[in-house]
Amino acid sequence: MELHELAKGQREFYQTGRTLDYAFRAQALDSLAKGLARWEDRLLQALEADLGKPPFETYMTEIGLVKSELRWQRAHLRVNMRPRPVPTPLAQFKARSFQDPHPYGVVLEIAPWNYPLLLSLTPLAGALAAGNCVVVKLSDQVPNAAQAVVGLLADCFDPRHVFGLQGGRAENQALLAQRFDKIFFTGSPAMGQVVLEAAVKHLTPVVLELGGKSPCIVTAEADLPLAARRIVFGKFLNSGQTCVAPDYLLADRKIFSQLLALLRQEIARAFGPAPMQAPGYPRIVNQKRFDRLLERMADGQIFCGGDVCREKRMIEPTVLTEVSPEAPLMQEEIFGPLLPALPYDRLEEALSLVESRPCPLALYLFTEDKKQARQIMRRLQFGGGCVNDTVMHLASHRLPFGGVGQSGMGAYHGRQSFETFTHYRSIVDTSTKIDLSIRYRPYTPAKFWLLRRFLR
Repeated sequence: MELHELAKGQREFYQTGRTLDYAFRAQALDSLAKGLARWEDRLLQALEADLGKPPFETYMTEIGLVKSELRWQRAHLRVNMRPRPVPTPLAQFKARSFQDPHPYGVVLEIAPWNYPLLLSLTPLAGALAAGNCVVVKLSDQVPNAAQAVVGLLADCFDPRHVFGLQGGRAENQALLAQRFDKIFFTGSPAMGQVVLEAAVKHLTPVVLELGGKSPCIVTAEADLPLAARRIVFGKFLNSGQTCVAPDYLLADRKIFSQLLALLRQEIARAFGPAPMQAPGYPRIVNQKRFDRLLERMADGQIFCGGDVCREKRMIEPTVLTEVSPEAPLMQEEIFGPLLPALPYDRLEEALSLVESRPCPLALYLFTEDKKQARQIMRRLQFGGGCVNDTVMHLASHRLPFGGVGQSGMGAYHGRQSFETFTHYRSIVDTSTKIDLSIRYRPYTPAKFWLLRRFLR
């Protein structure tokens, strides 16, 4: 299907008004939920084929979270669709004022390769609940998963309502040349800039879910064994190919050596003595990224890990020390199983280092000092994060997820997803029974006196 014909067909379908009805939206959410159940085994197999991802991890980090989002959107759909009344100023007596939720129309959603199910279907749930037509573009870096999602969407929806396709940059450029009413993009900051520039041509509002170097700070007051376990979980999930993975570690020098030893111990407990031989150990998505990660390993000393398998594009969970803050490893988002660890002598040094860099998508802090935690979280700017944990803020549909500054704009999950894909129209419904004459000409001193008392 030609892309301009696709966009035209979806716009014509939207203009029929069918997507505005509660029953239509409810049926769309139900259809996607049932389709997800039917396609679950194929989706699990697809991610295993593309990334070597074990079914347990795919369900935990993708399918299970999509199901949770769909349940929330379905359960709250009727309430979210209701107009929101607001107080009306006395000067507008007699009238009622309200915000009326209305779909944007035709939405373009561009999903990444690292969590292709979660990051395509979760925004889609919000867009459907809000009453939009949607084009979902999947990455060609994970062809099996992309093909499965495209098949799922074709099984569930009229293509004039929801259409899925896979491709690379050429398809992105062709889609971005079309006029959409909203664009939702998840990916790299560099590609986010391309999306934003394209959106300007049509004055299209955008949501950008980008990345960045997410720091993990461990203070001397932290529960170190627990910190090590949760850092290893969050960092090496999907072999580090997670936008909210801890990207670098800053630890108090007093506990630095102890924490490193615990990290090595926890990696061995989680992955065994030969991680690349462990069942379901994910691989790096392509050769280019694999080679880049190998280059970055030279920016520090290998404390643990470091073994690689070029044939399988696998890299062991690796902790690096003696890393300069100016090294390339500390300038770019790693997106792989490499964790640079840097000690600090004073907490102020760590906070200043974080502040000197672009706003991260996530921030993680480990400390048992509640006052210290409040002060640090209040001071630093970041998209979202955790105290004494990693990545788990992403798993709650009750917490909006999004970046700030170079890590993105806009947010979604739960109610925020519905609002992200909804335009709230401000409406004043004025009575015809009473018509105050103060606003009409001719203007008189008496009217001016009244005006000053109404509007002040």
